[in-house]
This record gives sequence, C-alpha cells and structure tokens, in this order.
Amino acid sequence: MRDQLLFVDEAAEMLRRSPAQLRWMMQVGNAPKHAKIAGRIVFKESEVQRFIDDAFAETS
Repeated sequence: MRDQLLFVDEAAEMLRRSPAQLRWMMQVGNAPKHAKIAGRIVFKESEVQRFIDDAFAETS
C-alpha cells in the first residue's frame, strides 16, 4: 500500500498547527520530512505520523 501524500494544509491539520506554523517549522528545520513535487510541498502521511511518534518517544 502506498503512502498518502498530504499537502501543507492537510499535514498541518494532522499536527494540529496552522499552515503558517508548519511553514515556519519547515523554515527552521523542525518539520516532518517533505518534498517539492510539481511545485507543491508534500508530506508522506507515514512521515508525519513518525514525527508525532518520535515526539512522544522523546518525552518518555
């Protein structure tokens, strides 16, 4: 099964952040892995979930 590709708005919603906050996180290097495809920033859904899981692992 392939990963779902998420646009900035969708990834931000998954992270419970605004799109502007997610773009800022990308600027400072504190965002899930992402790529630019056909001029649009996309995230793999699994990478966003891994980002969330890693954040919880760090607090344990």
